[in-house]
Amino acid sequence: MINQMETSFPKNKINILLLENIHPLAREMFQKEGFHVESLAGSISHAELEEKIKDVSVLGIRSKTNIDAEILDNAKRLLCVGAFCIGTNQIDLTACSLKGVAVFNAPFSNTRSVVELAIGEIIMLFRGVYEKCQKLHNGIWDKSAKNNFEVRGKKLGIIGYGKIGSQLSILAEDMGMQVYYYDIVEKLALGNAVKCNSLKELLSNVDVVSVHVDGRNDNYHLIGPEQFTKMKPGVLLLNLSRGFTVDIEALVANLQSGHVRGAAIDVFPEEPLNNQQIFQSKLRHLPNVIITPHIGGSTEEAQEHISRFVPSKMIDFINSGSTIMSVNFPNLQLPEFNQANRLIHIHTNVPGMLAQINHILASNGINILGQYLKTTDEIGYVITDIEKNYDAKILDEIKKIPNTIKFRVLY
Repeated sequence: MINQMETSFPKNKINILLLENIHPLAREMFQKEGFHVESLAGSISHAELEEKIKDVSVLGIRSKTNIDAEILDNAKRLLCVGAFCIGTNQIDLTACSLKGVAVFNAPFSNTRSVVELAIGEIIMLFRGVYEKCQKLHNGIWDKSAKNNFEVRGKKLGIIGYGKIGSQLSILAEDMGMQVYYYDIVEKLALGNAVKCNSLKELLSNVDVVSVHVDGRNDNYHLIGPEQFTKMKPGVLLLNLSRGFTVDIEALVANLQSGHVRGAAIDVFPEEPLNNQQIFQSKLRHLPNVIITPHIGGSTEEAQEHISRFVPSKMIDFINSGSTIMSVNFPNLQLPEFNQANRLIHIHTNVPGMLAQINHILASNGINILGQYLKTTDEIGYVITDIEKNYDAKILDEIKKIPNTIKFRVLY
């Protein structure tokens, strides 16, 4: 017979790897649970991660680390991945699902930080603050109102009306801006924002364009030569979303011609892997161009929120099997149930899986104390609480059910 101690995996044997300088609070939370934690300041190469992932049960990353099928093929012990950021486009979610790996992110935690940076940059670009600052550092006193404007009354065009875009809409309107937005998904206008029916309609009407789209492939060079021709002369452009959404060559050409009066760019097609590498871009040294090192969400508040939120979801998943806020698993909220053993079964979403599990349990005289099932298009997720005393052979029988992806005894 099997008892709880023999089936529970010791927490100090669960290896957690945190990459890309994740806030120390995350490490503290995992260590408090008794897990073994390794934390690295930067990202690592694909080949290094392929090797390192072999003994990792929990992986924490930010935006620079790509998790693809090759990485997952080596991740035999991996239970879950935490994206300590908003986006998950760097993660192959389908491949994770089919390997039984749950993915969690922080969809709300740094929204305010990104929006505040966008607001500040809009003001600085309209006022020419960056240019005047550089001149003053060189001893040039340029006290002039020429080409410096208030944001009040100006038209802001927001591309992507999600969590960040919609909050930017509210704050910009509070400052007196007229807000226009475009999104491929139907979104309810907030306040007095005006919905545009096409990207062309938005670009031709606004004084400043702010891009806040996700990392799907369709957004590659969303703003390119054709889109710049549709913008008003003297337009301002902000990109705090994904580096590949703006064609940098086209942006540089339009900045140099004066068609684009100024820009603020926080994300780039190619970014250094760590703080020691040199940043290279044709945007360097251009006037009225604010370039920042992907810091839209890099505030102490945002990083602390993220480093509380993501580990809490991952710890809950490890301890109870709960998948609330997972981006690829069926969402189940599960209480801990200490009067039973909990079995977790992840399988390809095909008919009859629950019946097969229950047939094995019934054939072995095992009483089910509680059971939960939820599915996505790819997978099914079954939690079964059973009596504490049972024969070990049932575990092997359940593992051998066709279409089983992953099976474990939680406690």
